[in-house]
Amino acid sequence: MYFNFTEEEDPAQQDEHYMRLALQEAQKAYEAEEIPIGAVVVCKGRIIGRGHNLTEQLNDVTAHAEMQAFTAASQTLGGKYLKDCTLYVTIEPCVMCAGASYWMQVSRIVYGASEPKRGFSTKGGNLLHPKTVLKGGVLSEECGALMTRFFANKRG
Repeated sequence: MYFNFTEEEDPAQQDEHYMRLALQEAQKAYEAEEIPIGAVVVCKGRIIGRGHNLTEQLNDVTAHAEMQAFTAASQTLGGKYLKDCTLYVTIEPCVMCAGASYWMQVSRIVYGASEPKRGFSTKGGNLLHPKTVLKGGVLSEECGALMTRFFANKRG
């Protein structure tokens, strides 16, 4: 699926557009009673990978949204590196997913809401590839609200 953004188009609009698609993935997780995190990988205006949490369904603690999207993106590209790609994820990646992005050499990571308990940035030191550009806070309220609603329902 291609989205042809013009050179003049605001990069923030592009980030919001792709984050909304990641939110659609998170909604799929929510509906499946998985922790509602979604991710998309974009390369040169083309979505090459999508994913949402499948840890419960697959009985696999590593089946995070980012990992699902990375696998799909690598299969689409036919290679293991995502050097010219952006990961859009609704919640700040955990240490495992940040580490995977390091090994895949993701060029850019854009996330929605911060994750103060399990986000990679809480662990000190930079776990991302030295060339990875990080941007947080894109549609953070919407991304965080889905998580809040999910956990409120679990406790309720």
